[in-house]
Amino acid sequence: MKLQDMSLEKLWELFPIIFVDNTDKFKDVYSDEEKILKSLLGGYITRISHIGSTSIKNIKTKPIVDILVEINFDNKDNVKGLLLDSGYILMSENENAISFNKGYTIKGYSDKVFHIHIKKYGNCDELYFRDYLNDNPQKAAEYEKLKLKLFDRFKPNRDLYTDGKKVFVKEVVTLAKAKYKDRY
Repeated sequence: MKLQDMSLEKLWELFPIIFVDNTDKFKDVYSDEEKILKSLLGGYITRISHIGSTSIKNIKTKPIVDILVEINFDNKDNVKGLLLDSGYILMSENENAISFNKGYTIKGYSDKVFHIHIKKYGNCDELYFRDYLNDNPQKAAEYEKLKLKLFDRFKPNRDLYTDGKKVFVKEVVTLAKAKYKDRY
């Protein structure tokens, strides 16, 4: 059986949400994957960044490293093909973004797990979110508390867990854009 043939419920069982303490090891894991992506995608990359909870200091996180790869979106088909040919799993695609996973196997998580977010250069709310939470530990603690509450309420449903964070994320991005103006 292949992952794409499994029901959502089976996938949630195989890949449960788990939380760990954030450590510097995630920076190293990001750095290693960044090198692989730069080698693979070369000149297609306009900017590559470590995002998600593993990039936010002092909060519990899922042991999944999120990476934002910003490109000229006219090249999205070339980038998509290179990632698919290299074993990344296409998770979703729309007119503004393509998402890939790496580290998901038929036996569960690999040692290193990644979510790769391909977006048009400048579509980078995740960078505002990351920076604001790193600069505001109290707000980061609120985010951690929300994530743990949503996990307890919705496990194992990843979709409801993720949807439950959207209002908070939007609020923080709005605050960050006001504070940082045109940082990105």
